[in-house]
Amino acid sequence: MFTTAIINYGVGNLFSLECSFNAIGHEVTITSNPDDLKNSERIILPGVGAFGDAAEKLFSSGLADVLISEAQRGKPILGICLGMQLLFTRSYEFGEYEGLNLIPGEVKPIRDVIPGSLKIPQMGWNSLTFMNPSAIYSRTQRDSYVYFVHSYAAFCNERYITATTDYGVPLTASVQRENVYGVQYHPEKSGNVGLDILRSFCEVKS
Repeated sequence: MFTTAIINYGVGNLFSLECSFNAIGHEVTITSNPDDLKNSERIILPGVGAFGDAAEKLFSSGLADVLISEAQRGKPILGICLGMQLLFTRSYEFGEYEGLNLIPGEVKPIRDVIPGSLKIPQMGWNSLTFMNPSAIYSRTQRDSYVYFVHSYAAFCNERYITATTDYGVPLTASVQRENVYGVQYHPEKSGNVGLDILRSFCEVKS
């Protein structure tokens, strides 16, 4: 068994993620092999681009079923950016698309809730406001800054929200439901703060 599997389904920023894990001295395997996911200690679901395209690739490859099964077994899962959004029940990005439903909730455009004067996407550094405790923030100080690029956000029960970020209104920055974690920002682009978040996730046990 190896340590961490990063799912390669054609829509992830894999090189930056791999470099970040190399920087913290943590072993990762980038894979599209279901057996690798089953044999790993934890799984990372990256993602950039449109929800519908990513969901189609994830489900048609059979990797979605494996990911759901491993999550149900208690394996730590971390979704990053679009990967976090895929953890939810559905998205309304250019239509309506079903997600993994590992966390109840919906993904909707931030334009519907933020002040009209703010640009879309939210792009750049913004601070975290902690809500509910999460193991991935064991090294992270309050009001730490991380890097965001997104036009859609997750809307869910507050008990799943571990941090928000202010963009005219509070937007979901990270979530957790038991062993399933998600971050809307890019830890691999967030300097030492992001590396510490990845370190902390790597210490989460089943």
